[in-house]
Amino acid sequence: LPADDGMSALRKKIHEIRDMAASSEEKARRLHFIMTESYIANHPHLARAQSPASIFSGDRPFTPRSPTPFDTPVLPHSPDSMREPIDPANPFNVTEADKQPCFRPPRSRRPSIDYDDYPPNSDGNEVPEPEEPQLGCRHYKRNVKIQCYDCRRWYPCRHCHDEKEMDHSLQRRKTENMLCMLCQTPQSAGEYCKVCEHRSAYYYCDICKLWDDDASKRIYHCADCGICRRGEGIGKDFVHCKKCNICIAIASAASHRCIERAAECDCPICGDYMFTSSSSIVAMPCGHYLHKTCYTQYMETAYKCPICKKSAVNMELQWRKLEHAIDTQPMPEQFRNTRVVVQCNDCSAKSSVKYHWLGNKCGACDSYNTNEVQILGPASENGNAGINALLDRAADA
Repeated sequence: LPADDGMSALRKKIHEIRDMAASSEEKARRLHFIMTESYIANHPHLARAQSPASIFSGDRPFTPRSPTPFDTPVLPHSPDSMREPIDPANPFNVTEADKQPCFRPPRSRRPSIDYDDYPPNSDGNEVPEPEEPQLGCRHYKRNVKIQCYDCRRWYPCRHCHDEKEMDHSLQRRKTENMLCMLCQTPQSAGEYCKVCEHRSAYYYCDICKLWDDDASKRIYHCADCGICRRGEGIGKDFVHCKKCNICIAIASAASHRCIERAAECDCPICGDYMFTSSSSIVAMPCGHYLHKTCYTQYMETAYKCPICKKSAVNMELQWRKLEHAIDTQPMPEQFRNTRVVVQCNDCSAKSSVKYHWLGNKCGACDSYNTNEVQILGPASENGNAGINALLDRAADA
């Protein structure tokens, strides 16, 4: 082996586990963790726990419209066997520094990215907050700190934890304890403090272990999604589509196109996994999803879905302008009777049409969103049979 093949640290960990005085099952668990740690770190959605209410849901899906990308890296969780031990003398592992309350920065100094674990209200409006000290952090407004299940350290939220702890991420659903910042009392997680009896947050979900004290936000828990999401609730402004496995706004529920588990994939623009992303997503007419910010930027220079290439916006006016341009710019004499076989991205039909360098109109739906399959050359009286035969072969393919 060379002096440094890049695997010395991994071999050292393997040797340490091999020499441990532990059962073979315990050693196997630890080996499995270190061997898959880097893979899970590069595939964050695999580190998310499955929802108990849906075999398709991840840690936190979201509605198909809502702004701002979530770019905090997701780290692998530690197995239960590697959890920090509990000190009987200090079962909550609380220090004097942990008891000090933390406050949200003034709105003018908060980052543009809001790490909410659910989409915003459909209207996007938020009630301005008074510029006075508020308990919480730059990510959330809340009266409590939470304890990480693995390292047993206290942080205002899971994002604050993940920014400091580089070897694992906080498993929010496994959160067992909270620390009331009003009376500095550690206790089991709940909606009210057991000592001072103050409410820990305006909204609390015992399933997701989510606290949010911003009364301007309307949040609900979707049992099918298995996660808290922003909105009035199922049957009020959202319905859950069983096939898409996502909550759809009532206004677009009847007209949206279903694609099974359409949001459980990477955004084709930025590459982030959409189903567990806190960024807003929008549904295109073809049924595919994009992050809202990616969609807005992408549509400034394109009109096709980046996945299926169907038109993502109404192009009728643009097609009329293109047809007028084609009529006013005839092809040179040597190309005037040239025909081309095209395949339409909008209706998937193949047809033989007159060739023009500005665009080729689909013979079935009149769309110019077409791809050239083969240029046939000038048409002739005896050429129709050959063209039809070519189209038949293309259709069979």
